[in-house]
Amino acid sequence: MSSDIRLAFAHPSERAEATSGSELRDRISLRDHIREVEIGAFQQERGTLQRICFNIVVEVRLPELTGAGGVDDDVDKILSYDTITEAIDRELQAERLNLLETLAAKVAEDILADPRAARVFVRIEKLDRGPGALGVEIVRDREMMKGVAEHAADIAPLVAFLGNDVIGSEDLTAALDALERNAAPVILCVPMGATAAPQADHPAAQRRIDLLALEQNAWVLAARDRRCVVVSTRTELDWAIKHGQMSVWAPSKLVLDATDGPDADTTDAVVLADWLAGEFAATRTVSIGNMARGAGELITLPDLLASGSLLR
Repeated sequence: MSSDIRLAFAHPSERAEATSGSELRDRISLRDHIREVEIGAFQQERGTLQRICFNIVVEVRLPELTGAGGVDDDVDKILSYDTITEAIDRELQAERLNLLETLAAKVAEDILADPRAARVFVRIEKLDRGPGALGVEIVRDREMMKGVAEHAADIAPLVAFLGNDVIGSEDLTAALDALERNAAPVILCVPMGATAAPQADHPAAQRRIDLLALEQNAWVLAARDRRCVVVSTRTELDWAIKHGQMSVWAPSKLVLDATDGPDADTTDAVVLADWLAGEFAATRTVSIGNMARGAGELITLPDLLASGSLLR
């Protein structure tokens, strides 16, 4: 077996050693760390746990030497094994993912946020999808991560829940103008439309139907003003927030993929809007229109138009 083929199936620690450069680095590793998670792009992988195995090697810069030529025995000055396991925990808890490649990249990025980490090898394998292990392996280093954009969560959006009376109003454009005059980028949320959603006997099927009904109403809004761009993924919302773009939230993906999603009936669009505001640390949440109950502050359309904006 050639060296390249042997290394392709070797533990990441051997890959790290074989591809090391002239700079001396220490390595810490996590071997055969098994977790049970819900992950996968196929429908049959939803609602069920499967075992995945992590093997991770982190190259770290050499610690500072003491005056006597030894190593300073201070735990606060070294990269801890907890850095690896906590990165895994954070990314598994953040959202449900379809791809091992995405999870591996997120874990690597999380670890490289520690300035002591220089390069990281991540191998993740599914243990229950066949007679063998199915997996991916990636390598990332600090230079590669320099191009990663600052996370848009640092910018707090305004979440605005629009009633159907506003969506169908002749004053919709003026209402959107008023929302845009605020300093924060705007995420619009919508209620169920006037037409009742179909009913199914299975709760999981009904949950999807309800979420799709909300998304249909999001597209109704999008058709009335070109600024209303329908988005469904966290990445799209992050981009829209960072670039100050108004967006309309299509909730299916984020709600279904959330590991700690909203504990409510999916027909309750108010609860979903409040949940989204919490997920993105919204600077303010408002509901515009004639409604008895809304997300955040209730503001009538005439009051919004009279004030010209939500700025205090």
